Amino acid sequence: MFESIRKHSKITMFLLFLLIVPSFVLVGIDRNYFSGGSPVVARVDGHDITQADWDNAHRVESDRVRAQQPTLDARLLDSPQARYATLERMVRDRVLQVAAQKMHLATSDARLARSLQEIPQISALKRADGTLDVEAYRALVGAQGMTPEGFEATVRRDLAVNQVLGGVMGTAFATQAQANVSLDALFQRREIQVVRFDPADFAAQVKPSEADLEAYYKAHPALFQQPEQAAVEYVVLDLDSVRAGITLNEDDLRTYYKENVARLAGKEERRASHILIAAPKDAPAAEREKAKARATALLEQVRKAPASFADVAKKSSEDSGSAAQGGDLNFFARGAMVKPFEDAAFALKKGEISDLVESDFGYHIILLTDIKAPRQPSFEELRPSMEVELKQQQAQRKFAEVAEAFANAAYEQSDTLQPVVDKLKLKLQTAQNVTRTPAPGATGPLANAKFLEALFSADSLEHKRNTEAVEIAPNQMVAGRVTQYSPARTLPLQEVQARVRQLYIGDTSAELARKQGEAKLAAWVAKPDSATGLSAPLVVARDQPQNQPRALVDAVLSTKADTLPAWTGVSLGAQGYVIAKLGRVLPTETVDAQRAAQHLQQYEQWWAGAEGMAYYEMLKDRFKAQIKVPRPTATADVAER
Repeated sequence: MFESIRKHSKITMFLLFLLIVPSFVLVGIDRNYFSGGSPVVARVDGHDITQADWDNAHRVESDRVRAQQPTLDARLLDSPQARYATLERMVRDRVLQVAAQKMHLATSDARLARSLQEIPQISALKRADGTLDVEAYRALVGAQGMTPEGFEATVRRDLAVNQVLGGVMGTAFATQAQANVSLDALFQRREIQVVRFDPADFAAQVKPSEADLEAYYKAHPALFQQPEQAAVEYVVLDLDSVRAGITLNEDDLRTYYKENVARLAGKEERRASHILIAAPKDAPAAEREKAKARATALLEQVRKAPASFADVAKKSSEDSGSAAQGGDLNFFARGAMVKPFEDAAFALKKGEISDLVESDFGYHIILLTDIKAPRQPSFEELRPSMEVELKQQQAQRKFAEVAEAFANAAYEQSDTLQPVVDKLKLKLQTAQNVTRTPAPGATGPLANAKFLEALFSADSLEHKRNTEAVEIAPNQMVAGRVTQYSPARTLPLQEVQARVRQLYIGDTSAELARKQGEAKLAAWVAKPDSATGLSAPLVVARDQPQNQPRALVDAVLSTKADTLPAWTGVSLGAQGYVIAKLGRVLPTETVDAQRAAQHLQQYEQWWAGAEGMAYYEMLKDRFKAQIKVPRPTATADVAER
């Protein structure tokens, strides 16, 4: 039968075509057919944000943060809260993009040019004549994986989007009277006396029976849960492991030496003298023109008599650090001077005098006095450093190829990682008591939520199969498998009896402290003179809590002060109960004019932020922005209690 189909394959394909195409015509093609069925997690103005979009955006954001902060705990980036924050940013960006389009906001070429010039990395690419080094600019944006055209389109779009909220926040203002009302409440100070009811003082009164402990144990099973645990083995593929498997060819190493010896030898250094006529970049135009005219006259003078350069520098240069030495700056390499000065100095020949060079400091006349070329080291001297560099480069080029082999090997023989270890010469690592969430102090793959999720998937737990290769960082992948699994269970009372007793006494003592505190509060409100044990008076404010619990400070500052003394009590949970006697409301501290202006400016910023947020919420409603996944909640770690 199969032989007949093979011989008449064209006829078979034609028949299949006749059968399949009408079904698409009659039924239609679900767009998920092409999108892989990625679920929709948010929608803005009728446009969907899918799970795949979300995953990609979070991966890019995580890689960016890791690159900027290599020591950051990876668990923070992989937490549900961090992922949800990425989704919220995606929705916010989409809302503002839609608003910019519907408002027909655009960015002019002049505005784009100004913004690009404000970027320090691009500003540094300007030549001495003020033109941009186009090739260096192309290389700079190319390092970010973009073309100049694509980068400029992104900046142009961002500037247009920024106008949406900028128009609201940039016009927000507040009067001094408004600021005073809010800031007086913020900085208000109150004099209080406190008394604490510490649970430890009541612990001796608690005598639990066996029945009490058993009842507490049964009422709080979550406190005595042992989480599910697994023994796992895993293999990590990273640049180091790829590099370890690379053997360099001697000819390649010698070719690398020839191509890079100039770079590896070190930087060329130049010695120059200069005459500076100071004219700061923010000086008035007339002042800068005057300085330029003076520098031009000095340039003509030293060109007529080059030997007089040092004398002229001593008499006329306004660089106090070098004038006494005849303008001598000694030897310097690239990167040591401001860009215009450096470009001019490294373009001169020995003994030449430059044209006027304008920098942020003023106008320079440069005399190149010497050139120190670096000594060219031998091949053997550079061999160790070249081997490191060349292996690193080859490892980076080879990583994608090895990563594919790594992923395939882990998938093809899914009940063991040994073939992966043997094929790629990797190390098989093991770990015990691994939990579904990263343990405190965990590092590497076991701190990565995505890898742990793969390990604790139903297929991995039930069949002990290898996980897929999981990317946990740039150029770092891991695959693992569960070798032994213990489901979550409530520990027997006999195993946790001491902990049950400790928690029972702690909770009961805290409850006794609360009741005693509430009783004292009621008595002292009725008879203030009967209060005992109060501390010495202390003055608290929102920005000066005086080591008092935040809940107490908030309660004190919220207490009505119409009649003094006033009383308030606050339950501190496991820390007991505290009563505060409010004795005086102190006037807000007077501040000088500068501090008052700072306070007003801070208040205006808060007000502008509030108006911007309110406007954004209105735009979300207008464009029907929806997030379809629930916001994660921070769950208490009852195991640490």
